[in-house]
Amino acid sequence: MGKIHAVITGVGGYVPTYILDNDEMSHIVETSDEWIMERIGVKTRHILKPEEGRGTSYLMTRAVRQLLEKTQAEPDSIEAVICATTTPDYHFPSTASLVIGNIGLKKAFGFDMEAACAGFLYALEMGAGLIASGRYKRIIVCGGDHMTSMTNYEDRNTCPIFGDGAACVMLEGTTEEVGLLDSYLLVDGQGYDHLHMAAGGSANMPSHETVDLRQHFVYQEGRTVFKHAVTKMSDAVETIAKRNGLTCDDVDWIVPHQANVRIETAVARRINVAEDHVMINIDHMANTSGGTLPLCLWEYEPQLKKGDKLIMTAFGAGFTWGANYLVWGYDGAEQAAKSPAEYYKEGEISREEWYAKRRGENA
Repeated sequence: MGKIHAVITGVGGYVPTYILDNDEMSHIVETSDEWIMERIGVKTRHILKPEEGRGTSYLMTRAVRQLLEKTQAEPDSIEAVICATTTPDYHFPSTASLVIGNIGLKKAFGFDMEAACAGFLYALEMGAGLIASGRYKRIIVCGGDHMTSMTNYEDRNTCPIFGDGAACVMLEGTTEEVGLLDSYLLVDGQGYDHLHMAAGGSANMPSHETVDLRQHFVYQEGRTVFKHAVTKMSDAVETIAKRNGLTCDDVDWIVPHQANVRIETAVARRINVAEDHVMINIDHMANTSGGTLPLCLWEYEPQLKKGDKLIMTAFGAGFTWGANYLVWGYDGAEQAAKSPAEYYKEGEISREEWYAKRRGENA
């Protein structure tokens, strides 16, 4: 028997129906569409409204339900659920346990992974390792965040950046040369001063003072984070390409973390990959942290073909960063066609219409 690789066999996703555009944002904080587009590249973002009383587990549950319907996988065949998120519903229990309970999975264990915006890279590597061990046959890896739950809408520099959403992938074993073939993951522990949420954890527990000081929101020094993100993501892509003998002509898709459109274009230029081979959806999805990479796979799924070579890369708080190299394992257009329309603006339009609209194909 050959070496077991973990291959993605399906993608599911969900974004909330409420869309906050830049015009409405300009009535919340002093900003404008021109300012946001020039500096960040976000036109709209999906928002999970607080009055819905739902958190990250709701987003992930919707994504997993879609995944199971598309792949026709029996719920009892799922052996593990790994959730990459920085915005769990609670300190405990885990988001994974809530998703498992919501779906009614009877034979799965699960856990959360917190690696900020790089979380999906890490979770995919962990899931692939479990598959490669031969002890597990079918695992779901989720990535997503309710970022607006910790967004300060009085801070014009950060509030336009973030949105809410989640997506997930099915991992299964194969002896073909497809699937996750390599990962390059790092943390340097130097990022706290530049990107963090100061209160809410055991080092700075919630209090009237921390609330009054607005310390339960994302704090980011944009210029410093931008510089590190471009350098680290580019280095990670170059490293993983070199050790797998890949040139820019061999790579079908770069899938970068959707933090800032200028970061994505800077990374593409540095590694000499044409922009039409870079997955970008930040303009209408914004930065969903752990959700950006799987949401790109979800949205671009119809364009993916078996054998396509993808390099995913991300950078986040910690600092955490890295890259995954994978070879796509199925015809994405055929799988995407199975998406129930109800997941796309609650049944108003079909998956194909939604996808075409988002990619500007029916303008």
